[in-house]
Amino acid sequence: MNAKITDIKRFAVHDGDGIRTTVFFKGCPLKCIWCHNPETISPKSQLGFYEHKCVLCGRCAAICKCHTVTDKHIFDRTECTVCGKCADVCPADALTVFGKNMPIDEICKILIQDKNFYLESGGGITLSGGECLLQSAACREILMKMKANRIHTAVDTCGYVSRNAIDDVLPYTDIFLYDIKALDDDVHINCTGHSNKRILNNLEYINKCGKPVEIRIPCIPGCNENQPVKIKEYLQEMRCVKRIRILPYNSYAASKYAPLGEKYKLPDK
Repeated sequence: MNAKITDIKRFAVHDGDGIRTTVFFKGCPLKCIWCHNPETISPKSQLGFYEHKCVLCGRCAAICKCHTVTDKHIFDRTECTVCGKCADVCPADALTVFGKNMPIDEICKILIQDKNFYLESGGGITLSGGECLLQSAACREILMKMKANRIHTAVDTCGYVSRNAIDDVLPYTDIFLYDIKALDDDVHINCTGHSNKRILNNLEYINKCGKPVEIRIPCIPGCNENQPVKIKEYLQEMRCVKRIRILPYNSYAASKYAPLGEKYKLPDK
């Protein structure tokens, strides 16, 4: 079995307790206007072009008609099939493919390499994205192998997935890192393009199952500033919630949009 991923980040310290390795899966059902991982939103592979890195060598243009290089590099995305050949010959890493199919065994081999660091720091592995549970069968296989190796597991999810996807990973997940963007449904729709009803229903289901959850609430100016208080009140009776984290807004990810041919929609501050 394969999983379509964009990256594997070792020695991560913001994706759960301790030192962790995080696997970023491709594809997300939400369209959060502040998304910090825009390369993971589309389930399809994408070619990123970092114009500031380009040295105008013309190697990509020699093998692909989508690239024209003179005194400037012009990339025609409309004809791109994301074959990756141009990225393979680029000497400056100005071209990169986001979204590659990777065998589960190969992913697990990388995750297990840092087992000693996990054990010493109270860390483990985290499955993230995008939305990792859109590939719940692959997640289940990875989590099963991690538990067989006595490695702590976390699943970072937006919760907008099927109940079957939750059930796939529930027995092998030590903690869910669960995003709630807004409690008011109209605010959630404006921010993400979708209702929050499925998200809240899945959280209540996880709570009934007794699995630990860390709630993460991004606080975005002009979007959901009045929501954290409401969310905290909603969570008061949930015994599964072990921690609530408010994530302040920053625009560090704004530079990720241009390589995808997209524009960042929020203020640069």
